[in-house]
Amino acid sequence: MIPSTVNAVDFQDVSKSYAIYDSPGNRLKELLSLNRLKRHRDFWALHDVSFDVKRGETFCIVGENGSGKSTLLQMVAGILQPTRGTVGVHGRVAALLELGAGFNPEFSGRDNVYLNASILGFTTRQIDERYKEIEEFAEIGSFIDQPVKTYSSGMVVRLAFAVAINVDPDILLVDEALAVGDVYFRQRCMRKVHELRARGVTILFVSHAVADVKAIGDRVLWLDHGRMVDLGEPDKVIAKYLAAMTQKDSNYVRLHSAPEEVRPRTGPVRAPEIVDTIPNIDHRFGDGRAEVIGIAIYDERGRPLRILEPCTQIVVRISVRAKADIPKPMVGFMLRNQLGMDFSGTNTARENREMPAMQAGDIYTVDFHVDLPELYPASFSFSPAIADGALDGYQMCDWIDNAVALQMSRSSQEIYGYIHLPCRVELNSSIQSEQPPAPLLEKRIG
Repeated sequence: MIPSTVNAVDFQDVSKSYAIYDSPGNRLKELLSLNRLKRHRDFWALHDVSFDVKRGETFCIVGENGSGKSTLLQMVAGILQPTRGTVGVHGRVAALLELGAGFNPEFSGRDNVYLNASILGFTTRQIDERYKEIEEFAEIGSFIDQPVKTYSSGMVVRLAFAVAINVDPDILLVDEALAVGDVYFRQRCMRKVHELRARGVTILFVSHAVADVKAIGDRVLWLDHGRMVDLGEPDKVIAKYLAAMTQKDSNYVRLHSAPEEVRPRTGPVRAPEIVDTIPNIDHRFGDGRAEVIGIAIYDERGRPLRILEPCTQIVVRISVRAKADIPKPMVGFMLRNQLGMDFSGTNTARENREMPAMQAGDIYTVDFHVDLPELYPASFSFSPAIADGALDGYQMCDWIDNAVALQMSRSSQEIYGYIHLPCRVELNSSIQSEQPPAPLLEKRIG
């Protein structure tokens, strides 16, 4: 029995280097060299990484491809050893890493189940007791008795995940493998991950799906080119990570796009009504060529709201100011729930409302008229933004995380899940209709 005070994983100043050879011959020459002449260059996948993962914690890792995430998990799994530093792992580890890792492609799925479980220390009797649950969760039918080399990538993931969750792991490693599965199986896997969390299983989770990271993560580590950039609460780390990725994309767009001219005119444009207050700023980023100067939430009669009511219309008013020429301004907002998950969002381009070009000093006010559906009672925040460009390529000028937060009041009816969709129920009717049905919701922007 492992004491609860002992961390599940400890990394102390861990670095990992790979030897890169220009040709296979250089590897052989180095091996046979009497004076051990170096014929390779070192690639450092990790640089002085230190962190700990507490028992029962869900620890997520984000970063671009090649940032060292998979290398880190492979060291936790014991597949790789650090070049420098120490790695401590306390407990039985089940790993869902590269596609098919740990499976013999010549063996059947059944044989691989017994092989993987026996490596983790299970007896044949113990595997027999778990086999039915593994087979039922994988849902690959008669393919369980066929060689794994005949499986599709989705089938491999199904079987690998089914094994990993049924060998009583103390620590579960998941590295982007779920992205290969279909939507149905992925949802089942995420429900299972939540169950394992509730049972106190330690989870190290690598994913590019930041919504999943926010939903299940207790802490998030951000890696960039093998170095730790940030470590902390999911909301704060993910906000900084997304800001960096947005800025990187903006830089790419700026370098590969021809500059657009803004026609000169006399004097700046000023909106007749302006919001000049921002109640809260959790994080802010952008190139600064334009800025959000205010955001407010009103009811349909223009009165400030202190609470959101289901099935009502609200107005999200955002005022922005240009500090430089903005040829294609685009204003929008993101609605987040109390877990920090991006619940819904829109912008002027998405709503097909083209904005005129802005010059330095111009102030525009954009009103989003939104019909609220029935949402479960929780806190929702609004994050406003202004960008320059189109939906398929833009430069972020200013983004403010969670500028306004309002509580959604309780609906008169029960909400099953997160949202109640507008619905009409008929009994014993014909599905054919001479006239198209009227839209259930209408969104306007003015």
